[in-house]
Amino acid sequence: MSSVPVVLGVDLGTTATKVVAAGTDARVLHTSERGYPLRTDEPGEATQDAAEVLEAAIGALAECAAWAREQGHEVAGLSFSSAMHTLVGLDSRGEPATPAFNWADTRAAEVAARLRAEPGTASALHRATGTPVHTQSVMVKLAWLTSGGAEIGGVESGGVDSGRVERWCALKDYVVTAFTGEFVTEHSLSSGSGMQDMRTLRWHEPALEVAGIRAEQLPELREPTAIVPLGTRVAETVGLPAGLPVVLGGGDGPLANLGVGAVAPGVAALSLGTSGALRVTRDEPGVDARCRTFSYALADGLWVIGGAVSNGGVVGQWAAEAFGVDVADLLDEAAAVPAGADGLMALPYLLGERAPWWEPGLTGALLGLRRSHGRAEMTRAVIEGVAQQLALVRDAVIDTGAEVRAVRATGGGFRSRVWAETIASALNMDLDLAEGSGGSGLGAVLLAWRALGEIDSLAHAAELVTIDSRATPDPAAADVLARRRPLVDQLHQTLRDLHL
Repeated sequence: MSSVPVVLGVDLGTTATKVVAAGTDARVLHTSERGYPLRTDEPGEATQDAAEVLEAAIGALAECAAWAREQGHEVAGLSFSSAMHTLVGLDSRGEPATPAFNWADTRAAEVAARLRAEPGTASALHRATGTPVHTQSVMVKLAWLTSGGAEIGGVESGGVDSGRVERWCALKDYVVTAFTGEFVTEHSLSSGSGMQDMRTLRWHEPALEVAGIRAEQLPELREPTAIVPLGTRVAETVGLPAGLPVVLGGGDGPLANLGVGAVAPGVAALSLGTSGALRVTRDEPGVDARCRTFSYALADGLWVIGGAVSNGGVVGQWAAEAFGVDVADLLDEAAAVPAGADGLMALPYLLGERAPWWEPGLTGALLGLRRSHGRAEMTRAVIEGVAQQLALVRDAVIDTGAEVRAVRATGGGFRSRVWAETIASALNMDLDLAEGSGGSGLGAVLLAWRALGEIDSLAHAAELVTIDSRATPDPAAADVLARRRPLVDQLHQTLRDLHL
């Protein structure tokens, strides 16, 4: 039996926790997964039950640890990745007193709009923290919860019930506290809160004032590579030794760059699932002059600069549901339509939009619609709209002074060739597809090996990740999309106030 040591990367996602086992060669040897619901009962709601997420993390970890024992692998440590922009309030015992608010919860939209309407406020906060003033921001959610009007769990009308909520943290911080007994967070996840100064890596007092909380109500800030010991209770439950090194890890976006091997200067990571994102790594923080990008910490002085789009593969799913056909068949039909969708153009803002506009109230549009257009052309148009949005994010990243010379892509959307080919053409760049990489879970593992001293740099860790295939741009499609791209910004400006 093999005795190759492994690290277990615990990836706390929006609808499931996945645990990835990998050695120092970055090969994913095993994964285990436990799901949980994302609650969307109320308009704008997107919440999780923190206790359910903790239970899922323990269950998935126990299964992966059992696999390691059966295969003779020593578990050298644990590490965490997590969806960013989550928030949960804790009571005096450290138990959840509120639901865990997900990045997709938009009920703080009025607060975000008010802050963005105040001259200079949103841009100053964005430039200081690297996080856009948007409903996904933890700072914005806290401002909503502490300023009155919310009636959620431990939150009463008129503000937070101070008798119940004593501290606030990200969902991962709650899980790490349960695993280790230490109320800590790390610079990667906290850099997406909108409350951490990206220059000093300390809590940003003006943002805390907006949020309506004090620094002592938040976890202690540490490096993503910081190590804390696994506590006895969880250790016994999952079958691992107490005191096992637990590396704090980071946010799923930054760790996805590491997990797909996009750490070298100029190499971007692009993901496409329900939503999408493009990020490039560099050695200093900062956003573009127009505040279109985010700036989140990775580790070892590295930062990811980029943007997430709210509308990715969801537009294909929406079209399939609207037309009553199978999504795979519809995407095949769209692939047969020439670039430009026979003159049809789409702003695919079904779920509002994040980068580069950061406007949750945006609505979508189809322009140039004629009698001859059918479901294939409409689907092609919304796919091209998503590709154009990702290209605009790339352009904003370049405006920060970063180079984008190569793109490594991953995500379920790329199972359809029309997505890969259209995005490659919109970017006019090859897409190196790293579908077997393990994503942010593998990123957490590689970060842990770095923290444990088994890998000498994150750049070396990224070099271990292999590419599965490549999608190349079609020159004619690239030309069509490049000529149309300036229209996207113009149309966005023209139609932004349209509410049907």
